[in-house]
Amino acid sequence: MTIIGIDDTDSRTLGMCTTYLGARLGEQVEAAGGSVERTLLVRLNPAVEHKTRGNAAVAVHCDLDADDALGIADDLLDHAATDDDATNPGAVVADCEPGAVPDPVEQFAVDAVRTHHDIEAAEELIDEAGYRSAARGLGRGRIGALAAVGAWAAFEEWTYECISYREQDRWGTDRDVDYDSIFAAAEAAYPTVWDTVDRAEHTAVCVPRTPCPILHGIRGDDPDAVREVAAQINGEAVQSRQLFVTNQGTDAHLQSGNIGEAKDGHAYRLSGTVADAPETREGGHVFLPLADGEDRLQAAAFEPTKRFRDRVRALRPGDRITACGEVADGTLKLEKFALRDRVETELVTPDCPDCGRSMKSAGADAGYRCRDCSTTAPGKVDQPLDRDIEEGWYEVPPVARRHIAKPLIRGGFDASIHSER
Repeated sequence: MTIIGIDDTDSRTLGMCTTYLGARLGEQVEAAGGSVERTLLVRLNPAVEHKTRGNAAVAVHCDLDADDALGIADDLLDHAATDDDATNPGAVVADCEPGAVPDPVEQFAVDAVRTHHDIEAAEELIDEAGYRSAARGLGRGRIGALAAVGAWAAFEEWTYECISYREQDRWGTDRDVDYDSIFAAAEAAYPTVWDTVDRAEHTAVCVPRTPCPILHGIRGDDPDAVREVAAQINGEAVQSRQLFVTNQGTDAHLQSGNIGEAKDGHAYRLSGTVADAPETREGGHVFLPLADGEDRLQAAAFEPTKRFRDRVRALRPGDRITACGEVADGTLKLEKFALRDRVETELVTPDCPDCGRSMKSAGADAGYRCRDCSTTAPGKVDQPLDRDIEEGWYEVPPVARRHIAKPLIRGGFDASIHSER
């Protein structure tokens, strides 16, 4: 087998798409007499500085001779958006079974999804493994390309995406899609097919808003189901479709951690206690202080997470939660959380048992007294809280979900779920 990895071919402003070149790569492999076993779409760490829009790398698993494969990949790099100085594409070709890459290459893939690499580390490992490579510009894309080579061995959980591509003369123009057909197809295929639309926001999540070649991308747990939904969407002509095996929707980027060790540029699953009441700040962003012993970490649900912010606002000091998300500038950007232990009471000033009025402080450490009835109480009393949030998992809506984040509807969580659709 031969594995061909490519990355960093697109531009935030000029378009192009690494998945598009990955699909063309597979076509050219077959045109050269090879056969393609699968095409991977690998989402890398969403927190890295030099990322493309979705930080996706692609790997093609085929039986073409490795030298011929490198020639095809090298030629395709000429189609990358290199007029953008931030685009520095790369390709890596490995002559081995996808599940039998060396351990350092497998670990490199894990770290590319969860931490950071520099180009020097990638170049050194490419040489050590005896792989072939090609690049343009700084060749930073070889980091993602090498990670894509090792991904099949590195990860066990995979989902599917069927991407439909536009005819080239329509790139950069408004997309012509029938939204009624998208919502109907999404409803019929849910929950096997997920994150196609956001019903509450009336948004077709599957349709991008960038100048890239993609018309729409349909994600789910079954390859036939995502193909079927894609075929049911009406609109402009589709040039081609490609089915990808992908780590999207798997939470592969999350690592277990704790509040005291959380670092910028990494994504975590960590536990803490709500230390103070949630605070809504300018712009509608909601901030939540978390504590674990003496350690503190600020979490946030930013405005684009929409209704998820109401879930965060419903938390109370003393609630025990598991929080998931990326840390940036010392703040955990919430993707989902689980309410583990819910505070059921709060301390309040006691009422007078005789007249029912609220008592007043009797002085420092002197408790409370009713000035009318002269009754006293030693201190504040517990009062039941009327909570409007249940224990279990909560998530950002599809319109705000990262590609790699796992939707609750996919299951496998350790508590009840309150999924968004």
